[in-house]
Amino acid sequence: MDKKSKIKVGEVNTLIVSWLKDYLEKSNTNGFVIGISGGVDSAVTSTLCAQTGFLTLCIEMPIHQDNTQISRGKEHIEQLKRRFTNVKSIEVDLTSVFDTFQKHVPLTDDNSRLELSLANTRARFRMTTLYYFAGIHSLLVAGTGNKVEDFGVGFYTKYGDGGVDLSPIADLMKSDVFALGKFLDIPKSIQNAAPTDGLFGDSRTDEEQIGASYDELEWAMLEAENNKKMEDFKGRERDVFEIYEKLNRINRHKMNPIPVCLIPKKMK
Repeated sequence: MDKKSKIKVGEVNTLIVSWLKDYLEKSNTNGFVIGISGGVDSAVTSTLCAQTGFLTLCIEMPIHQDNTQISRGKEHIEQLKRRFTNVKSIEVDLTSVFDTFQKHVPLTDDNSRLELSLANTRARFRMTTLYYFAGIHSLLVAGTGNKVEDFGVGFYTKYGDGGVDLSPIADLMKSDVFALGKFLDIPKSIQNAAPTDGLFGDSRTDEEQIGASYDELEWAMLEAENNKKMEDFKGRERDVFEIYEKLNRINRHKMNPIPVCLIPKKMK
């Protein structure tokens, strides 16, 4: 299930940069703001935004962050600033905000639910911070989600990293993002790092959380799009397809529009 990207990276890069510029100019805003995590998605997204020539504000928002994630993020921002004069950066340490929040809310003995809820809270603090700077500088919040995360397994936080103004890489599989990252010459430390959401204050990977690699999930997503069913597979393929289908089903609330109770005209 090893997945090799087949995108024409140069053409895709040009297309996305042009799309970003066109959207920004029509929005009458000044540029983009992106949360930098030390991962490939935010590195590629910020590099695409920087190529537009408009202000690209990179925000680091550590919350009890693993040091390797912090160092990769800083390395990327430093490289981006050397390459593009329109790139600015700010670090906002949200650790004390997060700690204060924990002191003022009732906790629970259900450790797994508590851990996940607090992880999502981190993502929502970061979204709020990005929109704070977007409001001050009249910027658009650029999303960093890829296709398999956003529309396959819903591996993101609703109203956290899912709260954005536009999504430049959401039609690219993870393998495509890595291919684009190589083309854009993002730091090797990021290209070689195992993907992680960085929401738990440790180095656990996305694969450890999900139970399948992105190559496997991409395979499953394509098979699902071809109307394959679980009974069509055996062994590891069946296990991966089951993981994909389960996550796709339970996370539909993130991918579909918010349900609205429509009131009949005769009741109005």
